[in-house]
Amino acid sequence: MAMGAMGRGEGCCERTPDDLSRQIVALQQRELVLKEQNSTITNSARILEKARQQLQEEILQVQSQLLDEKKKREQHEALVRRLQKRVLLLTKERDGMRAILESYDSELTPAEHSPQLNRRMREAEEMVQKLHAHNSELEVQMSQVLEEVGNQKQRAEMLEVEMKVLKSRECTAEQSTFITKEEVDALRLKIEELEAERSKLEEQNRSLYMKLEKLTMQGDYDPSKTKVLHFSMNPASLAKQQRKEEQQQLQEECERLRELVRVLEAGGSIHGNLEGVGSFQSPQEVAELKKQVESAELKNQRLKEIFQTKIQEFRKVCYTLTGYQIDITTENQYRLTSIYAEHQGDCLLFKASSSSGGKMQLLENEFSRTVRELIELHLLHQDSIPAFLSALTLELFSRQTIA
Repeated sequence: MAMGAMGRGEGCCERTPDDLSRQIVALQQRELVLKEQNSTITNSARILEKARQQLQEEILQVQSQLLDEKKKREQHEALVRRLQKRVLLLTKERDGMRAILESYDSELTPAEHSPQLNRRMREAEEMVQKLHAHNSELEVQMSQVLEEVGNQKQRAEMLEVEMKVLKSRECTAEQSTFITKEEVDALRLKIEELEAERSKLEEQNRSLYMKLEKLTMQGDYDPSKTKVLHFSMNPASLAKQQRKEEQQQLQEECERLRELVRVLEAGGSIHGNLEGVGSFQSPQEVAELKKQVESAELKNQRLKEIFQTKIQEFRKVCYTLTGYQIDITTENQYRLTSIYAEHQGDCLLFKASSSSGGKMQLLENEFSRTVRELIELHLLHQDSIPAFLSALTLELFSRQTIA
């Protein structure tokens, strides 16, 4: 019960899994709303993009139509100029014909003049009628051409106005598309932030569920959901009380045994001291205790001998396998003597930085000064003590072999 109270005291400052679950659900709903907004904005952006493409196509069509109309207008203007030149030439030709007829008539006599004049007048009238008809046709064609040119100009102006309107609509569509792209990017960033926050909250929720399960296994409970009934004769409290009494009895018995062992080791009066000890007044019990003490001492002695033998065996095996005899000189200081050493004093001294021996340092002596090249290569550059010891073994072995 005390452990459960401690667990509740430790977890009161944290949010409950239900709160985190509600917050995760709210974040998921918010994420769904943002995704719907993102989809709608994306659809509107696609629609605007299609409208922009259609507007561009319409602008291209209008521009091509405008170019065609300009070409037609130029052609009609050229036709009008040609017709005007033709009218001017016909007028000059008519004036020339009149002048020729007048000069010809002036040369004729009065008798010859009247029938010839009448015939010429008829011919001239016919010619004038033809010219009038031709002029009227030309004027009609010219009026049609001028009317068509006016229509083409009006249509070209309307096309230019439509092109300006389409360009303005395209600009607004591009601006709206740019705005929608910015909104889509902002919504995407917001969705990523919400997903990161949701993952964090899910991780917190999992950790809180694990803590809740652990506390439940330890006996903790939620007072709002669980009601605890306390028995008047609780077996747990009875067991604790019984265990406490047994522990107290065992401690008293241990104290009596320790006192008895001290008496036996001192070699004093056993019976007199046993009275002060208490319950151990039987000689048989004293004899059994002596036997137990002697057997324990013998067992310890045998263990020490076995341990010493194993230590010597382990040292011999290390000396045979590695080629180095390792001795402890002082605390955290070790002496290594190679099997191929030329002199008895040729040894290396290593000092451990801590009692665990995690990091070793080579101490300088007379023998280490003779192998400075190996020290610089393997210890300073490569930072490897095993490589240094192996290289030194090979060096000493090669010296003995050469010798």
